[in-house]
Amino acid sequence: MDARHRDVLIAIIREYVDSAEPVGSRVLAKRHFPSLSPATIRNVMADLEEMGYLAQPHTSAGRVPTDAAYRFYVNSFPPSQASEAPPAAGSMPTRHSGIDGFMEGTSSHLSVVTRLTGLLLAPPLKHTTLVRVELIPLEEDRALAVLVTDAGWVTARAVTLEPPLPADEARAIGRELSRRFGGRTVEQIVDMESAPSDPLDALHTRARAVTDQIVALLNGRTLYVSGAINMLDHPEFWDIETTRDLLRTFEQKERLADLMTTLAKAEGLRVMIGEENPYAEMRECTLITSTYLYHDQVVGILGVVGPRRLPYPDVISVVNDTARHVTEALSRVRQDLYLPS
Repeated sequence: MDARHRDVLIAIIREYVDSAEPVGSRVLAKRHFPSLSPATIRNVMADLEEMGYLAQPHTSAGRVPTDAAYRFYVNSFPPSQASEAPPAAGSMPTRHSGIDGFMEGTSSHLSVVTRLTGLLLAPPLKHTTLVRVELIPLEEDRALAVLVTDAGWVTARAVTLEPPLPADEARAIGRELSRRFGGRTVEQIVDMESAPSDPLDALHTRARAVTDQIVALLNGRTLYVSGAINMLDHPEFWDIETTRDLLRTFEQKERLADLMTTLAKAEGLRVMIGEENPYAEMRECTLITSTYLYHDQVVGILGVVGPRRLPYPDVISVVNDTARHVTEALSRVRQDLYLPS
């Protein structure tokens, strides 16, 4: 692609991002290329269409960018390039409300600043080592399981005692779990519980239901989704039939959490445009994500979902800046209450 084709393509993308209307040669000549005739621009547009970068939705209409065009556009600037736009309204969340509130606030921040749908996959506890377990009796058949990890996060969740246990016995089981699980990673604990060395061990026979609930908590994932309704602000999603499955994906988070978990396996920024998304419900969307770190290890991922027609440099800048902010905030964690919802 020569310089003229590149300049025309980028001008079409920017016009389409602003207007959501097919772009014609006269608009380009008037606003971007006063030294070129509309006929010359039409020839360039025809070349770009033949190359797969433009599509013509209707006869005699202007052109719109394809997924390949957006991919070219994204690849044409460094991912870390700062946005030329002024900072958007809204400040980064703080940890004053605890880790859980911070994670939820971060998802909301992404949604408000970009006017898209914000996503954040919280750090699963499986990335940490368990330090201590306590069982605090609540009533005869309920207790509060308190887990302390090497990250300094305290996680509390009510568990069911089956069969019901006296308070002293519940506390004793907590001490035994601390002795057995302390200093081990979640993967090690899962392996221990899935294939116990002694199936008749007293802890297994008396408290298997409790350990199963604790292992489920350690393996759990929390995906925060904010601003799903923002998708309806974009004309691409005004057809409710097109949008219903996407909104259902936001509501039923398991598949989206699976996708985010897969993307979190590689550190850094990721932009998935249209057909690059593995789920059919998201083929009209762009997903922009960036991982965040704790102790120099990837522990989670955040990002936004929007239409393919996006101001990519601006949105990428917001996602990158937010991921850096989360990494910096987590680096200051000593001990905090983490309550995955």
